[in-house]
Amino acid sequence: MIPGSSLGFSGGIGGTQDNSGDEISDVAEQGCLCHNGDGPTNSVTVLMDKVPYTYIPSQTYEMKLQIIGGPTKEGHNTGGFSMRVDFGSLAAGAGSEADIHEAVEGDSQTLTHTTDGAQTSDMAWMISWTAPEAGNGIVIFRISANSVNGDNAQSDADNWNHLMFSLPEETREGADERVRTIFVGDGNIEPPAAEEHGVSLHDMGAPLRAHWLGLLGFLSVILVIVFCGFMLRYGFSTSYEGRSNLLRLRYHVNRRGDQ
Repeated sequence: MIPGSSLGFSGGIGGTQDNSGDEISDVAEQGCLCHNGDGPTNSVTVLMDKVPYTYIPSQTYEMKLQIIGGPTKEGHNTGGFSMRVDFGSLAAGAGSEADIHEAVEGDSQTLTHTTDGAQTSDMAWMISWTAPEAGNGIVIFRISANSVNGDNAQSDADNWNHLMFSLPEETREGADERVRTIFVGDGNIEPPAAEEHGVSLHDMGAPLRAHWLGLLGFLSVILVIVFCGFMLRYGFSTSYEGRSNLLRLRYHVNRRGDQ
């Protein structure tokens, strides 16, 4: 879209822009003012998943950027983002090559969505970040992301939020390789589905009825064993006084000794 108009940039945006006569020096830092000039809102949650606690110099990290919330979708466009880092280089992650513009205005430290990326149903993109060489210290990530109604016009219905976080450089041996999820918003999000482990009974060829029949058969065997035990213990003794006739006989034989 032409800078200076009231239309959104469905094909992505970054760097310095002119918004109705007002200059936006960095969309990733100042926000999606071409959609809604009222500022960020926590009704839109911007989430970055698989973020390391610290970065190892020159190592590449795969992260997931997702937008949750916003207005009801009336058109094909759902949302988009503008992203910038201080050091290192950004690129489209696996599976998002067609949805992300790399090196906005030739700057490898910036990233934004493509026209196809603005129409993703889940408003999610895979991000690849290659950390800088050793000695650069803390790296700051700036992300402005919007959720829109899809009418391609500036409207109060279009909402956006801004996520900013920093990653320190790992200088110790045995780096912490754990990852985390960082987000900004009201937190009104659904947790990710739990990972499935094992194989279901149906996939193993055991329908639910067969499963219960097997349990009943196992229980029947246990009951038969218990019943037989009671029969052997008490059923053949007519004068039980704490021990079976067989045990009493052995007791008397042992007491007789050589008699």
